Amino acid sequence: MQGNEHYVRQILDAFRADPSGVRLVHRDVPTTAGELADSVTSAAAVMRTHGVGVGSVVGVLTDPNTPATLVSRYAANLLGATVVHLAGVNAVDPADQLSTDSQGGIAAEAAPVMITVDEANLGRARAICGTTAVRPLLAGFGDLGGDVVDLTALPADAFRLDTARSGDIAVVTYSSGSTGRPKGASWSFRVKNEMITASALRAQKATSLITAPLTHSSGFAADDVMVPGGTVVLLPGFDPAEVLRTVALHGVNRLVLAAPQLYALADHPDTARTDLSSVRDLFYTGLPASPERLAVAAKVFGPVLMQVYGTIETNMISWLLPHEHGDDALRATVGRPLEWLRVTIRDPQDDRVLPPGESGEVCVDSPWAMDHYWNDPERTARTVRDGRIHTGDIGHLDDAGYLHLHGRIADVIKANGIKVYPASVEHALMEHPAVAEAAVFGVADADRVERICAAVVLRGGAEVAPDELREHVVGRLSANHAPSDVELRKSLPLVGLGKPDKLRLRADAAARFAATPGEEES
Repeated sequence: MQGNEHYVRQILDAFRADPSGVRLVHRDVPTTAGELADSVTSAAAVMRTHGVGVGSVVGVLTDPNTPATLVSRYAANLLGATVVHLAGVNAVDPADQLSTDSQGGIAAEAAPVMITVDEANLGRARAICGTTAVRPLLAGFGDLGGDVVDLTALPADAFRLDTARSGDIAVVTYSSGSTGRPKGASWSFRVKNEMITASALRAQKATSLITAPLTHSSGFAADDVMVPGGTVVLLPGFDPAEVLRTVALHGVNRLVLAAPQLYALADHPDTARTDLSSVRDLFYTGLPASPERLAVAAKVFGPVLMQVYGTIETNMISWLLPHEHGDDALRATVGRPLEWLRVTIRDPQDDRVLPPGESGEVCVDSPWAMDHYWNDPERTARTVRDGRIHTGDIGHLDDAGYLHLHGRIADVIKANGIKVYPASVEHALMEHPAVAEAAVFGVADADRVERICAAVVLRGGAEVAPDELREHVVGRLSANHAPSDVELRKSLPLVGLGKPDKLRLRADAAARFAATPGEEES
């Protein structure tokens, strides 16, 4: 699909067409389309006077789910500058910020000419500026001090939309890498322009509640809602009671949640007595969802569930539609690939395409994928090959074209003489009525034998012994799949789109094994 018109100009044209319509609600405070448009063009005019333009980099260090984050990106992109989000790598929790040192490392690599800030992050921004080779300007919305440029200082008409420019890379979003080093997915202006053109043509008007950070895929979701004249309702994070209150108060009809958040919302005592009749689309994403938990959620919310599978490098890859949630077998899949991209399953060793039913690496050829990893040609070369994104996920396509996921290539466990896919063991654990969440991973013990480990969160009030959970897996799969180590936890550490942080879980398990040499659980 071709769409060469600047994506921000498309959004602002939609704002100007209905200036009194509410386009953003933050902490229950509405902002009209006209007010948003004025904020963006005023900020763009100020940025331009300070040398921001095509080829420039603007860092954004504001609380993620605030108007300032959106306005900063729109204003810098209007000038053709690249926006680099500095706050964090967590695509689910806006409060999960990187350390100041990590943020400074990204800023040093990106070399921004300007960093937009708010009062909450001003101290961090000043510390970061003190460590960079070339000190960037600080800029904020209003009077934040003598060393901070005021992005509201010029009138809205000081910038004309016909002067908007597109550069090469529009946005860089960092996520946690498998090695722990953040990786910056770079999204081109071409992709952003084409995606917003498609959103405008679909013209699906919605009131969408966003709890995940606007610095990640929720930023794409906000753009998608705004250009057809919809409204974005922002919360600073996910709290089930607050989500329910907000849905009822604002008549929200679209939600985007991580799979564990969907479970929490379905289990919450306030759900049954909250008016959710406005909800028509409840998207959930992040990790392969439990078919059993999905069956419960489908009964609670009705035919509105839509599972989305994607990665930071590809955006959306496949989806499972509402009517497909009634099928037990289909709930174990992540749906069918989207019609405008091509998914192949390839042998990780020789890259040959595998037939339906055979498991291999999920590879995606999409017109709307990332361009490259920011300043990381080696990682880019490993991931982007012949125009395809190699996701690192293991899966297979069935004869009907549905995609089944089994985990990450790096997570496949070689134990008891077989390859164990963590997702299959996680699904088996989730079938136990006492289990709310589960993460399965491999850890080498002192004898360098890889052991199957599980971290499990129980439902409220439930009690179950680790041995019972092992026997449950034996009954569902086999003795070779049963975890030798089961740790009961109050919660799982998360990264990315609500995915368990298996690096941290492996480190915790390895530390336990080291502290108890020779002790093996049966």
